[in-house]
Amino acid sequence: MQQEIVINAIADEVRVALVENGLLTELYIEEKERKHITGNIYKGRVTRVLPGMQAAFVDIGLAKDAFLYVMDIHDNIEKYELEDEDGGEPGAAGNGGQSSAGEAETAKNGRRNKRKDRCLSIENKLKSGQEVIVQIAKEPMGTKGARVTSHISLPGRYLVYMPTVEHIGISRRIASAAERARLREIIKRHKPPGCGFIVRTAGGGKDEELFKHDIEFLTKLWAQILKNAEKVSPPALLHSDLDIIFKSFRDIFSNDVDRVMIDSEEQFNRCVEFADSLMPQLSERIKLYMKPKPIFDYCNIESQIEQALKRKVWLKSGGYIIIDETEALVAIDVNTGKYVGKKNLEETIFKINLEAIQVITRQVRLRGLGGIIIIDFIDMKEEKHRKQVLQVLEEALKKDRARTNILQLTELGLVEMTRKRARQSLGKILSQPCPCCKGSGRVKSALNIYNTIQRELLYLPRDDSREEIMLQVHPEVAKLICSANKQRLKRLQQICGKKVLLNADENLSHEDYNIMAI
Repeated sequence: MQQEIVINAIADEVRVALVENGLLTELYIEEKERKHITGNIYKGRVTRVLPGMQAAFVDIGLAKDAFLYVMDIHDNIEKYELEDEDGGEPGAAGNGGQSSAGEAETAKNGRRNKRKDRCLSIENKLKSGQEVIVQIAKEPMGTKGARVTSHISLPGRYLVYMPTVEHIGISRRIASAAERARLREIIKRHKPPGCGFIVRTAGGGKDEELFKHDIEFLTKLWAQILKNAEKVSPPALLHSDLDIIFKSFRDIFSNDVDRVMIDSEEQFNRCVEFADSLMPQLSERIKLYMKPKPIFDYCNIESQIEQALKRKVWLKSGGYIIIDETEALVAIDVNTGKYVGKKNLEETIFKINLEAIQVITRQVRLRGLGGIIIIDFIDMKEEKHRKQVLQVLEEALKKDRARTNILQLTELGLVEMTRKRARQSLGKILSQPCPCCKGSGRVKSALNIYNTIQRELLYLPRDDSREEIMLQVHPEVAKLICSANKQRLKRLQQICGKKVLLNADENLSHEDYNIMAI
């Protein structure tokens, strides 16, 4: 598979695109004046504890208080209060509910459950005014503030450091059992006690010295963050994650990427310097784009972005999928469209579903869709086809760097899945609700608007001496009123007992109209 990273950085908006075999699969956008805050670490102050929601609001200095769920609070959060740092090792979460082995089993279980319930209660973890160190897990979206967590994670080139959790993990994309065992042993040898590390996909096959360097760098960074926290009062920013370009280098740029193209000489020089320090073997793959044509047009990316904003996406065979993003979930519907098949109905449906999977998984990554996703495949009668569709979907989602979870395919052809959402979807970043339909996707029909005008004219004051009514409407409504030999216009004049002058105004929205006596 040919992979390229294309960076458009000459305007106020920086765009980073991942292209696989000529198809845009991931797109990240950041305003130069407004950086993304996911991954930033803050010292905040609890402003309100909500027992009914088992959550708390935390002031971290943003426009809206951040939201902290009880499950996102590690058991020893007080160890990160700067007023009391003499507690034990951080990251000992999950042990507070265990009783001694000598107690009776019933008492042991009862005490464990009681302590577990107390442990999970927000009132026993936080109080108003308490100072906490938190990290942005999800950026503010719409009317919601940012979601934060006290389980800090610091990503490096090959490792992710978790100072609050005792854990060693390996990227699921590293499939070799022998390699996973080798990596686990390396981390065990160098990991400080009371913390955790996850080996990233880029760490597969790497030398032990590189992991040792990453561990030293990340642990020193965390120590510096804690030191900075001692000096400031909340709310305060303690650590900013990398900008979108460097973040893409850290997270995406690897041996699998054949080329990086950048259209800004300033950013090109920064990227070469960054790559020379972290990945010198890859720095020669970074190229400066100097052609007169815009880089995203040259790479056929701009047209694919436009397609990603549309509700309907066509398949090569003539079928299509419909993607509807709601507040609670994303619904994806598969349709046969123009495709009629060659053999029989079952084979036609099976082929469309398989083709749709590749488009669906790419669109989900590209659009940044997350949360609950419902895919409505065309109903298949044969069990072997349903199993194969599910297997192909699972395999296709392995390319996705976001965490996904798939449930079984139902007899109706529905698949429920979840995908981790850490940022706004592409549609919400690049578009806004329609001022006419207010985001519903539909507007009142011209006939409905005509009938509304008719009812309003019925209640006009009859004692008005003015003899004419000026009716301003959208051209489509005017066309309806004047159709059928102007019978509707005559009806309006009959209702109000006055002459109605019709004015088709293109500046009016479809549903707006004005009635004026003249």
